[in-house]
Amino acid sequence: MLCRKKANDSALTNFEFLDFLRSRGAAVDPTRVIVSVAPSEVKVFNYLEQTVACNQTRESVAEFLKKSDKYKLVKAEILNIINIRPSSVVDIDPLVSDCERRLGESIEEFVELVAEVFPAPAQMQADEGADEDGEEIPDGKQVDTS
Repeated sequence: MLCRKKANDSALTNFEFLDFLRSRGAAVDPTRVIVSVAPSEVKVFNYLEQTVACNQTRESVAEFLKKSDKYKLVKAEILNIINIRPSSVVDIDPLVSDCERRLGESIEEFVELVAEVFPAPAQMQADEGADEDGEEIPDGKQVDTS
């Protein structure tokens, strides 16, 4: 996906590995597993299904690679951004070397690009509807815990 010339050319994104496990028949429901999938692969699959990789597609990754080209990121930075899906400047800063100098004024634009191309998983969206104590806030109303 990240422009591999050979099969073992570079690291895989979490999405690519999740896609590989799906192609081998891994599923959340163990009764749906068609082929023999190792227990360790099932554990990795279950983990990746809870990450941002579960919402990504080949098209979204390709779109991100194309649109982020102007930022001149190195492969490791791109890989981390795809895997982590940073949603703020604070999240991007540790992923991009010398972020302030390299991205400068366009850092907010870059955060918006990431959010636009990679939607947040349903679990992350649900978490945004909770207050800081983790209690659900129904319909955006404050919950009185007194």
